[in-house]
Amino acid sequence: MRTILAVDDSPSIRQMVAFTLKGAGYEVFEANDGQDGLDKARARKADLVLTDQNMPRMDGITLIQSLRKLPEYGKTPILVLTTESSDEMKAKGRAAGATGWLVKPFDPKRLIDVVRKVIG
Repeated sequence: MRTILAVDDSPSIRQMVAFTLKGAGYEVFEANDGQDGLDKARARKADLVLTDQNMPRMDGITLIQSLRKLPEYGKTPILVLTTESSDEMKAKGRAAGATGWLVKPFDPKRLIDVVRKVIG
């Protein structure tokens, strides 16, 4: 079973993401901000990381840059799920190593389609 790390400071968003992905057959573990996400990613390898951008302690872009420095996350797909939709922010995400960008509020079917496209 493929595992997904969901990183978001909003418990309701994490709950919706986990519910949606578990329903599609994925195993999900959660982190409540970028620093927590980095710690959890180091402790347990995820097949995909789904992160918010605006979070306390460490934002999504910094989390992506930190993950990309770890050998085990050099090629792991990382999707950003955020309210940020500016081209400038998307460009920063791509530069940091994000695989894709989804804008909140998210459509559960679209989230599953994108996840299936990147990790099967």
